[in-house]
Amino acid sequence: MSVFNAPAVVGHRGFGRGADSGYRENSAESYLAAVGAGAHWIEIDVRRTADDVLVVHHDAALPDGRPIVDLPADVCREHGLLTLKEAFAAVPDAVGVDVDVKTVMEDAVDPPERRTTALLLPAVRREAERRRAAAGRERVIVCSFDPAVLMDVRSGAPEIPLAWMPFVRNPLDQAVAGAAGLGCELVAIDARSFGLTGDPERPGRRGVAYTADIAHRAGLEVLAWCPDPVDAARFTAAGVDAVVVDDVPGVVAALKSH
Repeated sequence: MSVFNAPAVVGHRGFGRGADSGYRENSAESYLAAVGAGAHWIEIDVRRTADDVLVVHHDAALPDGRPIVDLPADVCREHGLLTLKEAFAAVPDAVGVDVDVKTVMEDAVDPPERRTTALLLPAVRREAERRRAAAGRERVIVCSFDPAVLMDVRSGAPEIPLAWMPFVRNPLDQAVAGAAGLGCELVAIDARSFGLTGDPERPGRRGVAYTADIAHRAGLEVLAWCPDPVDAARFTAAGVDAVVVDDVPGVVAALKSH
């Protein structure tokens, strides 16, 4: 069974990154606003604290510069960060959750049981099972820039679909081939890698439809992250299965009118 009912709209950090959305990113209010605007999935960012609690925050540090991995969970919560458990509870059961796992340098040397993925596995397995039972289909995926996360999740929770997310502007060739080689079900590609509307042509870069076709033939579903409404409609028309977006209402409207 496919993960997405294409084309799927995924709210980036909820209703969008930063303060322009009108909501604090990665907050319960932001998640619910995105769902209310038509998002089918919510993307959240997960990282660990000094006392081995998983919290939801994109950046490595608080706005004052203190790294989250150096802070206890109670300090993070005083600054408004949700725990992963609270974030899961804030997203309605019928809505999917795209868990973007942010590893830290300390994962290279800390005891295995303290590393980000080890902390994540029991929580994400429980949530995936709960949402699968409630919705009757897969409602949790794990994605990461870090291939080691994907390898660990595949080993410890083989039932959970995985998405490799190559870094910004990563060439399409390596994105698709790499995700297939890692045994992922999905590949999450920076919209800029496809070429945004108005960008000059890049010699040798494959088109969106060609890329989606190759990915599908390899057994991969394709997410594009952070296209605007114009490019979201263009990408999904060319076969991209899901778009992770900041402008949820704009993208939902664009897909309906395309």
